[in-house]
Amino acid sequence: MYSLAMQQKLTPSTMALLTTAPLMWAGNAVVGRLVHELVSPMLLNFVRWLLAFAIMLPLAYPLLRRGSPLWPHWKRWSVIGLLGIGCYNAFQYMALKTSGPINVTLVASSMPLWMMAFGALFFQTRITRPQMLGALFSVSGVLLVLSHGDWQQLSQLRLVPGDLFMLLSTACWSLYSWLLVRTHEPAGIKSQWALLLMAQLAFGLLWSGLFAGTEWAVGASQLQMNSTLLWAIAYIVIGPAILAYRCWGIGVQRVGPTVAGFFTNLTPLFAAVLSAAFLGEPPRLYHGVAFVLVVAGIVISSRRA
Repeated sequence: MYSLAMQQKLTPSTMALLTTAPLMWAGNAVVGRLVHELVSPMLLNFVRWLLAFAIMLPLAYPLLRRGSPLWPHWKRWSVIGLLGIGCYNAFQYMALKTSGPINVTLVASSMPLWMMAFGALFFQTRITRPQMLGALFSVSGVLLVLSHGDWQQLSQLRLVPGDLFMLLSTACWSLYSWLLVRTHEPAGIKSQWALLLMAQLAFGLLWSGLFAGTEWAVGASQLQMNSTLLWAIAYIVIGPAILAYRCWGIGVQRVGPTVAGFFTNLTPLFAAVLSAAFLGEPPRLYHGVAFVLVVAGIVISSRRA
């Protein structure tokens, strides 16, 4: 059973790792919104991971050879690649077609609830009182955003497509995180970050390519190449695709998916700052209240029962 006793202490270095990833992801949301009229979601996701694969290949190419420890466990890594690379960011880019970065990242603050639900249902984990209380704070922040600061609107709440895509994206990432930390074989892959990322890329790239091909086949593919799109792709490949995945993978292995999940609630805070700076979308008062709620959820949930 995976329990709190198996987790390492939340050290400053681990907190730095788990904070870097949300910062990168917030930038990913802002950039995705910035270029949503230039490139279609599935194509952007495929190009992102194709370039990341090319960058990582010199560091991890032995993993793709015949006889590698990856292939006996291809089914598990195929599912991990589907959830973390094929689905998560593709759904987020789809969400950004109809929702702004602040709204999208705040909806994603429901992740602690997904983390606890998947852990309890599929991995026999124990939910502590601080974690449950922290999740309630986080979900309250999400509901506040969805109601646009008016709680009475919850009775008449109608989710836009972007909200639904982001909820689905968050569920995929939560299950991905649990599978990542509970994948015990082969040890040689998990002990080296380049091999760990390549194990996901080997299959995730196939999934993202399949989705991009389907998007093109139904006539929904779009591409308008310019300097803005080139800079955007460079950022999402180096930052969110490589650095963030490395930081997140190490952090999750140290403290577990449930505690790590609460750090994703920092993403809306970073998204608000970046949106105001680059998109001219200043946060509203209810966004500020929601930030307080989700950060309080992090503080409360990180305490041991």
